[in-house]
Amino acid sequence: MIAQRLCLLVAAVFCALAAPARAEEDGVPYWASIDAEIANMRVGPGDSYRISWVYRRQHLPVKVVRREGPWRLIEDPAGDRGWMRDLLLSRQRSAIVKGEGLAEIRAAPTATAGLQWRVEPGVVGLLGECEAGWCQFDVAGHKGFAPEGRLWGAGAP
Repeated sequence: MIAQRLCLLVAAVFCALAAPARAEEDGVPYWASIDAEIANMRVGPGDSYRISWVYRRQHLPVKVVRREGPWRLIEDPAGDRGWMRDLLLSRQRSAIVKGEGLAEIRAAPTATAGLQWRVEPGVVGLLGECEAGWCQFDVAGHKGFAPEGRLWGAGAP
């Protein structure tokens, strides 16, 4: 009887300790953007880990794939992964133009809407609502609609 209660107590303690770890993982993956002029990505979740990349591109979209305390394991548009402090990230959605050739930015969310301008792959902009394959896209105050398929950072993470 005592052994059975002890086993239940040990199991309860392990469940209680595991719950915060699961809670940390809730809500990932999600999209974020770099919210600093200079942001270091590290090989591990702490300041003592080596810096693997230095980002100098505010609003660059990233995918947060794991959380560990104040650290986030992120994936950048090139597929590189590393750890970044949560203070360097924003939940403001952004996107980067991907693919080959110029992407056409339209005045409305249709392929027949007036052409506003064209952007090269690698251009970063703030992302608005996406619907029916088109996303609101704001590049330095120039607003229009971009095809969702040309944007890394749109859609489900």
